[in-house]
Amino acid sequence: MVGHRYDVLVVGGGPSGAACAYWLAEAGHDVLLVEKKRYPREKTCGDGLTPRSVKQLEDIGLAGALAGHHRFDGLRSVAFGRTIELRWPSHPDFPGYGYVIPRTDLDQLVAERAVEAGATLWEQAEAVVPLHDRGLLRGATVERNGARGGADVHARYVVVADGANSRFGRALGTRRNRRYPLGMAIRGYYESPRHDEAWIESHLDIRDKAGNVLPGYGWVFPVGDGRVNVGVGLLSTFNQWKSVNTSHLMDAFAAQAPASWGIRPETSCGPPTGGRLPMSFSVEPNAGPTSLVVGDAAGAINPFNGEGIAYAYETGRLAAACIGRALAGDDGLAVLEYPRRIEEEYGLYCKVARAFVRIIGQPQLMRALVTTGMQSATLMEWVLRIMANLLRPDELGPAEAAYKAVAAVARLAPAG
Repeated sequence: MVGHRYDVLVVGGGPSGAACAYWLAEAGHDVLLVEKKRYPREKTCGDGLTPRSVKQLEDIGLAGALAGHHRFDGLRSVAFGRTIELRWPSHPDFPGYGYVIPRTDLDQLVAERAVEAGATLWEQAEAVVPLHDRGLLRGATVERNGARGGADVHARYVVVADGANSRFGRALGTRRNRRYPLGMAIRGYYESPRHDEAWIESHLDIRDKAGNVLPGYGWVFPVGDGRVNVGVGLLSTFNQWKSVNTSHLMDAFAAQAPASWGIRPETSCGPPTGGRLPMSFSVEPNAGPTSLVVGDAAGAINPFNGEGIAYAYETGRLAAACIGRALAGDDGLAVLEYPRRIEEEYGLYCKVARAFVRIIGQPQLMRALVTTGMQSATLMEWVLRIMANLLRPDELGPAEAAYKAVAAVARLAPAG
């Protein structure tokens, strides 16, 4: 399309990019979505969709597609010999259920929905070089099907959604704030007789091979197709995190998991994969005069629990709204509302979360907190509400009061 200029170029077809493309196309804008690989493709992920994710997907029109996948009712927490099953809390805005859907299926569903709404999709297409015109980002050179050289794609606005490593974002000058927490995660699939359970399982007492409790958690998420997704996550607030071999930690967790799951070397579906997770909107800047950064590329991962998919969908939708206003009113300043909206929506929550993960980065405090929490199902229900960001705006209780007290301190504390 020589000489064509899109309204928006979206770089990356994961959750944030595909959702952003959908909302822009649904509003009638001319959108090009470029995805480096061809769907379906693997992504390292726990595959669990919380009620926040489900709401976004149902708003996109995928309720029927979700219903064909494995639904779960809540979280089973396991630690130090105790087990508590916690249903998702009732909430006026979010459903009381989640799904486990492999990213091989999920990302393709959302991308296809964006195409149905009118977006143009280029698979096996990578934006490699930003294009500037008089100092403003106005598109990218895109290489398709591995061919070098590429074609120049022009657009009024560009959305950066190419994931945690975000090569395109770095080319624009984005950097991770190293004072903010970083997560490390690794996951693999196993065949399991418990593949269709109605609970996802979280282990809050993961240990290394020497038996030392580490500040992180392990998970077993039933996929419903004969497999379970098994993984471990660790936080950089642990002062020895760089010395931890996540592959060895994964092996230790698999060996320590309840035998009834059937997690053994002979049931493995392949080698595990892992990566680092920038958290707490740690990537800066997340906006320019003609560009916005969303999802993992912006560090939009909840420090409390490592959840990134919900915040990918939400930031993609928020970016689409800001760009849509800019396009509709020919007002570029509307794009610069995005950082303020991010701060209003997530700023205090993430500040409290960062304070929390600094505390649990100390193994002895992590153990004390988990041991205390596991004594009370009521307390753990409140913990789930807070960590999954599902507090109701109209409810009041001791745990919410405690959260508000910590939040009040966080407002006064230095940034970090």
